[in-house]
Amino acid sequence: MTTFTGRSILVTGGSSGLGAATVRRFAAAGGQVYAASRDQTKLAEVAASCADLPGEVRFGVLDATSPADCRAAVAAAVEAFGRLDVVVNNAGRHDFRVTTATTEEEWAHDIALNLSGAFFMAQAAIPHLLEVGGNIVNVASVAGLMGEAYSAAYTAAKHGVVGLTKALAIEYLNTPLRVNCVCPGGMDTAQVQTIAVPEGADWELIMRVAAKRGLMTADSVAAVIAFLASDDASAVHGSIQAVDQGHLAG
Repeated sequence: MTTFTGRSILVTGGSSGLGAATVRRFAAAGGQVYAASRDQTKLAEVAASCADLPGEVRFGVLDATSPADCRAAVAAAVEAFGRLDVVVNNAGRHDFRVTTATTEEEWAHDIALNLSGAFFMAQAAIPHLLEVGGNIVNVASVAGLMGEAYSAAYTAAKHGVVGLTKALAIEYLNTPLRVNCVCPGGMDTAQVQTIAVPEGADWELIMRVAAKRGLMTADSVAAVIAFLASDDASAVHGSIQAVDQGHLAG
């Protein structure tokens, strides 16, 4: 495992699922991790689970729909560890919604959480990342590379995360900053197990995004995130990495 000793990593949505797995991955590699989420109780549990690992985990509150919270989380991470080397924009949520029944408030919330949060976090973090030659790993979804039924807002937002990654990669091409993106397929997490489907939804359409090999573990995706954030990926910039059990290969 590549070491992150002496590196500071900010992980959004760090209280569960992929975010929690990513926090543990960096902590296992010696990183100083600032985990941010709305759920402070679960964040405390994640931090406690890392107590015997080489790294250090601190945590604080973040509502990723709030630009002010994004700025505050970056400031808190820098204050905690004196620098910021990596930002993992993982905060997000997928809710199935029938397009014609989606309210203005639901649309705005889905875009704010799944896309705007990544933008405002990057905006606040980039000056610090430029100081140390750091990097950003954005978490999109296979829904950022293909259409997903009953997920217009989520799919639009995740396509936006892919576009945001490419735009930042070009804007900062003449600097040491790296920006990359992972697009995970289905993972065996609490969100997948509890997600609600609209009444009367066509399961055949929903399952078009399902990989033949089945659900992945969050740990397997966290390993890819850690690779992209590491010096081993020093030549990887502006890449969009599908981590999907081969689903998009066909």
